[in-house]
Amino acid sequence: MTSLLSHPPVIPNSATVDWMHDRLTEARVVLADTTQHPDSLVILAARVVVGQTDDARECGDAIDLLRLLDRRPLHAIAAAAFPKGGAA
Repeated sequence: MTSLLSHPPVIPNSATVDWMHDRLTEARVVLADTTQHPDSLVILAARVVVGQTDDARECGDAIDLLRLLDRRPLHAIAAAAFPKGGAA
């Protein structure tokens, strides 16, 4: 006998996908002109890009930017960017 899940799995719908795409687009806009934004916003945008992009180069560029701006050790930055250790 199977038991029901207390919280059913989240299945992204079009509204969720659109929202995530909009956040990624906003983050890319911030990263395109970092000199016009405070460091805290640039760090947040870089974290969004690292977590949401499918482009390895874009992800690497965002991680490099985090290294420059975020004062925490690299392993702490990576742990924040990949809370599940990089597993999907």
